[in-house]
Parts: sequence; C-alpha cells; structure tokens
Amino acid sequence: MTEHSTMDEQQLREKIAWVSEHTDALRRTIGSVIVGQKEVVEGAMIGLFAGGHVLLEGVPGVGKTMLVRTLASAVSLEFSRVQFTPDLMPTDIVGTHVLGDDGRGGRSFNFQQGPIFTNILLADEVNRATPKTQSALLEAMAEGRVTVGRETHQLAKPFFVMATQNPLEMEGTYPLPEAQLDRFMFKLDVPFPSQEDLHEIVARTVRTETTEVVPVLRGEDILAVREIALGCPIAHHVVDLAIRLVSATHGQADAAKKYLRAGASPRAVQALIIGAKLRALFDGRTNAALEDVRELATPVLRHRVLLNFDAEADGVNPAQVLEAIISEVERGT
Repeated sequence: MTEHSTMDEQQLREKIAWVSEHTDALRRTIGSVIVGQKEVVEGAMIGLFAGGHVLLEGVPGVGKTMLVRTLASAVSLEFSRVQFTPDLMPTDIVGTHVLGDDGRGGRSFNFQQGPIFTNILLADEVNRATPKTQSALLEAMAEGRVTVGRETHQLAKPFFVMATQNPLEMEGTYPLPEAQLDRFMFKLDVPFPSQEDLHEIVARTVRTETTEVVPVLRGEDILAVREIALGCPIAHHVVDLAIRLVSATHGQADAAKKYLRAGASPRAVQALIIGAKLRALFDGRTNAALEDVRELATPVLRHRVLLNFDAEADGVNPAQVLEAIISEVERGT
C-alpha cells in the first residue's frame, strides 16, 4: 500500500469517527425526549443525512409529530409544520403572488413564500389532504425547488420532508399516489408503545418540568456527513444484494409472483445503498455490510410495492410479502 493511500485511509477513519461521535450525540438528544422507537429514530436520522424523505405511519398520539420537532431542534435547522386538511390548497404550502407596494408609488405582484421554504418540513397527516394538495410537495421533494407560475425558486439545503399519515383504513384519508410515495426514502411504521415505555412517557411528561433540546449539529454538518457517506467504498456483493432484492419484487421471487402487481423502482436500490453506508458510518464502520442492506430492505420497499387481489384476499400485508422475498433471495445467495 502506498503512503498516499494509507493517508487517505487514515483520513477516512478520522472522518468516520467524527460522524459516529456526532450521530451518537444526536441519538442521545432525541432519546431525551422520545421514549423507545429505536428503529424509527434510526430511520429518521438516516433519511435526514441521506437527503431523502421519510413517511411515518401510525395511529394518533404515538409521538410522530414530537419526533420531527425534536429532530429539528437537535440539528439547529429552520423548521415548518403544515397541518394537512381536506380544505388545504397548494398555495398554502408553496406560496403565492400577492399585490403590494413596489417602492416607487406603484403596485406590483410579489412572491410570498410558503412554509415549504425551510430546512425541515413536517407534513402532518399528509393523507388528510386531497391529491391536488399532496402533489404540491412533489417537485420540492424530487428536485429541491418550487415552481410558481413562470418562476422557479430554489429551496435551502439541507431540505428534508418528514410526513406523517394515519393508517389508510381510517376514515377521511386519501392514499398518496405511487409517484409521490416513491420520493420517500423510507416508510416507517410507528408502533404503539409497550407498557414499560408508557410508564416512562408518563414520568417524563406529566410533570411541571420540560426537557429542553440543545442543538448538537448544524446544517453544514449534515451536508458534510452526506458527502462522507457518498465517498465511502462499498463492496460489490453488498450492492449486488440490494439489486437482487429490488429485482425480486418484479416477479423474480415466488412471493412476488403470487402477491405483487408492481415492484419497486430503481430509486429503491439507491436508497438501500446510501442507507447502508450511513448505517455503517453511524456504527463507526468503514464499509457497509450485507446486514445493513437486510435491515433497511423493508422500510425502503414496503411503500414501493403494490399488492394484488390475492394478497388482499389472503390478508397479507407488504411487510409479510417482503419478508418472504428477502428470505428467498438470501437462500439463493
């Protein structure tokens, strides 16, 4: 090994140690407010650092909104919250042109920015709004910009959307279209807390004192971590597993043939790779492993596959189908 390559490896290790130290601090800060929900917190952190977006699903009251607020406070970023309702309009999110004084005694239309012009946007109960309003997020999530009329406005970096939704079986919900679901890196199910966690939630909340969240990271730190992750090496066999998992959802696995009418897009492979890299970085490891891809497969894929009639008739959900597909792919390794 040359002196140059040794130095590069040493620099990489120092960067990884820095990432691990700061993400541990972020995890502890979030944990001072959010009880349990380890996998949900980990997924939200990976989504933020990856530049992806995260969809949280769970019944009301399990801490979805509090998690987003805490994450925004812990990373010292500008935060906006939009409560999605059936009467919400796209202009309520992206902004609109308003008539005002042009400074010369005349009148002119000026663009007034909406709440989407922020770093972290909480789209609360996103499936309560109509599809027309939901689609207002699409360009921002895909390209980091907003087009109003003939003008295009760039959003700040980092820009991160965390959307919450109630289970689709609940009354008054509008399922997100497939194209928009695909823009979310993860879909994380937020479970109901255990009895032990409920005891801790009561102990932390039903009292006069409140927990103050002290920022531990800045926006430039998040962008730096993302750059480090993109530059980390990844083994061919790890990439190959991600590709085979996504390909298996397109009828190459028996469970997919039986229960799926559409598989995941190439964005799923990208999400698995950058997610695996970040998961390894959080753990202080230089290289992503097969286990990293395996652990992220369900949250990356569950909202990108479409069940067919047989799945609905048999009462099978996406997570169960994906578990069968993952097992089949691993057996064929």
